[in-house]
Amino acid sequence: MDRKQHIAIFTTASLPWMTGTAVNPLFRAAYLAKDGERKITLVIPWLSLKDQRLVYPNNTTFSSPSEQDTYLRQWLGERIAFISDFDIRFYPGKFAVDKRSILPVGDISEIIPDEEADIAVLEEPEHLTWFHHGKRWKTKFRIVVGIIHTNYLEYVKREKNGRFQAFFLKYVNSWVVSIYCHKVIRLSAATHYKVFLNPSTTDVVCTTTAEALAMGKIVVCANHPSNDFFKQFPNCRIYDDGNGFVEATRKALSEEPAPLTDAQRHELSWEAATKRFLRVSELNQVSAKKMEKNSSKKFASMSLNLWKNLEDTSAYFHHVALGSETTRRAFGAIPGSLYPDEEQRKELGLASHMGRGGSIKITD
Repeated sequence: MDRKQHIAIFTTASLPWMTGTAVNPLFRAAYLAKDGERKITLVIPWLSLKDQRLVYPNNTTFSSPSEQDTYLRQWLGERIAFISDFDIRFYPGKFAVDKRSILPVGDISEIIPDEEADIAVLEEPEHLTWFHHGKRWKTKFRIVVGIIHTNYLEYVKREKNGRFQAFFLKYVNSWVVSIYCHKVIRLSAATHYKVFLNPSTTDVVCTTTAEALAMGKIVVCANHPSNDFFKQFPNCRIYDDGNGFVEATRKALSEEPAPLTDAQRHELSWEAATKRFLRVSELNQVSAKKMEKNSSKKFASMSLNLWKNLEDTSAYFHHVALGSETTRRAFGAIPGSLYPDEEQRKELGLASHMGRGGSIKITD
């Protein structure tokens, strides 16, 4: 019997941390599940109480995954006009203070049982694969789609010896993404509040800019690949340098925003974003595709086999290297992040090592 296609969306953050990788995947899960044609699971990090206090604003903390699940659904329900049936599951995470990021602990791919492992969407694939040690994503899932949110290279360039670090990071990112993802989607080519000023060039595509335009505000932003999508809207003001920023801001403050057409509003909606995601990721075509062997294309087949062997070797090297605490620490991993600690295992109901039967499933 045919069954629904299962899409598991793994992300690196969760509300109440108001970051793009917490908000965007939550809406993506809701809108992908809207028509009921697919089974959707959102997989998010669970933090210990100590880390929650470092990350979540206004002293918001949760004593259990189910409590955070309730919070997420209530927040979402206040912002969408339909009931969306999707699951939420949690993986153990730790907050890296130096990186200001939540990093996964253990093999988080095991959160999804093998019989449900159709499609994985990795929101920030670099982030989720840097220190991954476990079953290879491409082996676990039939299709793995990476969605790049953040221009990490821009952040690194601002640090001491940033140019060298950025050069190294660029190739490490490309390496881990290529060995773990079949397809990568970049949200842009980068990788009264009536005026909204956003000089950021670190986001791949800025959610706050989209929200401001959807609310009918004038947006002043840099002439940068991260803002290419927004240039089509009449209320977007682009500048090239400091003087241009001042001039664009002054002009915006003296003008009234132009009304959005229905078509422009639609382009900024989650319905349109979901359609673009399905089109670019080609997930609608996955069910109809089967691996085919063509003996008449012997040379092409040999080339593909050679590439696969190189990729397999590269993935094996990464797996072995990241299985050592010493190597992990050398590459910047959080100490003790190879497996969940006793506290997180207890909170998530995991066995001594995360296994197929040890994941916790939270549903309505």
